[in-house]
Amino acid sequence: MSPAEKTAPKSFPRLEFTGAEAGLKEFPGSKSRSYNYFTPQKMRATMYEDVTVDVQPDPDRHLTQGWIYGFADGKGGYPQDWTELRSGDWHCFLDPNEEWEQTIYRNNSNVVRQIQLNLENAKKAEAYRSWPTAWVTFLERHLGAWMHAEHGLGMHVFTSEQRSAPTNMINTAIAVNSAHKLRFAQDLALYNLDLSEAGIGFDGAVHKNTWHTDPVWQGVRENVERLTAIGDWAESLFATNVIFESLVGVLFRSQLVMQVAARNGDYVTPTLVGTGEHDYDRDRRYTRALFRMLATDDAHGKHNRDVLQSWLETWVPISVRAARELQPIWSQPQDQVVTFADSWDNAAGGFSALLSDLNLSEPKGLSR
Repeated sequence: MSPAEKTAPKSFPRLEFTGAEAGLKEFPGSKSRSYNYFTPQKMRATMYEDVTVDVQPDPDRHLTQGWIYGFADGKGGYPQDWTELRSGDWHCFLDPNEEWEQTIYRNNSNVVRQIQLNLENAKKAEAYRSWPTAWVTFLERHLGAWMHAEHGLGMHVFTSEQRSAPTNMINTAIAVNSAHKLRFAQDLALYNLDLSEAGIGFDGAVHKNTWHTDPVWQGVRENVERLTAIGDWAESLFATNVIFESLVGVLFRSQLVMQVAARNGDYVTPTLVGTGEHDYDRDRRYTRALFRMLATDDAHGKHNRDVLQSWLETWVPISVRAARELQPIWSQPQDQVVTFADSWDNAAGGFSALLSDLNLSEPKGLSR
């Protein structure tokens, strides 16, 4: 072998990944950063649409040979029979909040900064020392107990749901919902630590016993634990965001804590709890859009409304019982601004308005 042959570079065949094995379709603009394989809601696609629509592949749209992965039982990808509800096109749902990966970090970091500033100011002003003893007891027991409900929903309800929904747009909205719950539960836990170190006789461990044994919380605890056991992802979302949050979450956060805190000399807690209520406002917005789409579906609307109505009959009595068992805590703050009856009427009224917007009938188990 000559010296030239010894030093000549060797050539290897180049690997080319064409996607042919997955049955990928070629379409106009497939190699462009300006995406046009879907029809945007407006004249031009938003950033939200560009980064969420069809990011999760679907054989009904851009794969010709079925799902490219599957499970041991033979099901592939995201089977539509993971829920009893039906849709002519699941991809019609777009989150009105336009949530995607970047907004999760941006919005939550803004909330965290707001809370941290509020807590720092409260420490400097020694604001906790002026609180009545009855209010300190209320927070250590009942706001601490609510932390368990928020964490349970975030970790064991929404985290499970977001894997099962059939499109990336639905999954992303639910994933943000999960992030909201887990962040709010963490906010409550850190607040609990702050109050434990404030020198006001706050028992930072009593919330565990309250959640486990206090009779007024056992209905809420049962409700949350039942929600974690639902197999149908859409039923889980409906029973949580439409029913439990409307009748129990809003009742406790907005109609009790945020109403009575200021009258007990507490301006810190409403700011913290208000972030959780703001989170739910956003989560309710996408939930309303999703179930309204399903309830008015041209081909499956009647079927979906019947299913949703049956879910109301199953879950409303459980949440109503949980809410009514909380009634004794309305009398525990030193300065009582609202009655349970007024708080319940407000929460139930909001729930009825939501059902009307979804073209659903108010169930018999709801009374005001």
